[in-house]
Amino acid sequence: MLFRRQDLDRIAAGTMTVTFRRWDRARAVAGSRQRTAVGVISIEAVDRVTKSAITPDDAHRAGYPSRAELLRDLARRGDGQIFKIELRLAGPDPRVALREHADLSPDQVAGLSARLARMDARSPHGPWTLATLRLISELPAVRAGDLAARLGRERLPFKVDVRKLKELGLTESLEIGYRLSPRGWALLAELEPSIEEG
Repeated sequence: MLFRRQDLDRIAAGTMTVTFRRWDRARAVAGSRQRTAVGVISIEAVDRVTKSAITPDDAHRAGYPSRAELLRDLARRGDGQIFKIELRLAGPDPRVALREHADLSPDQVAGLSARLARMDARSPHGPWTLATLRLISELPAVRAGDLAARLGRERLPFKVDVRKLKELGLTESLEIGYRLSPRGWALLAELEPSIEEG
């Protein structure tokens, strides 16, 4: 699910504990978790509801000043079924702590190197992991499309690959572009000692 930043802040503060969506079918599952900019959100319940079942309390819990305002917003979202999603902040994104872990043991360096090699081997466009880490180290906060063009790649597949590096705690997203995390710098220094942290 996509969340507006203001809604993420409300979820983090505990003032927003429900959201409503119009979908053709349920696109969230109770018990699932979603990583966001403010941490991990736990999906507690997903129920199809009618407009008449939505209460003023539901509207306030969803961050709206009134039930009428929530219903107006739902009307602008099309004709799908209405789903009520109960949610809460479950904790910090584990990738945040991971990317700060820069004191890599030889075993961790070997493990990360092996993961990168497997990602390169599975790639339909050939090895990309080190070239991407190197490029981000040289050009932090540069638009993904510009970075992709420098590697002769399409923007969306490039972004998918950078997310894979993010899962390993090696990169972090910025408002525009990316930068290497402390963990990413530490790994790159081990794999390519000539590169200096920017």
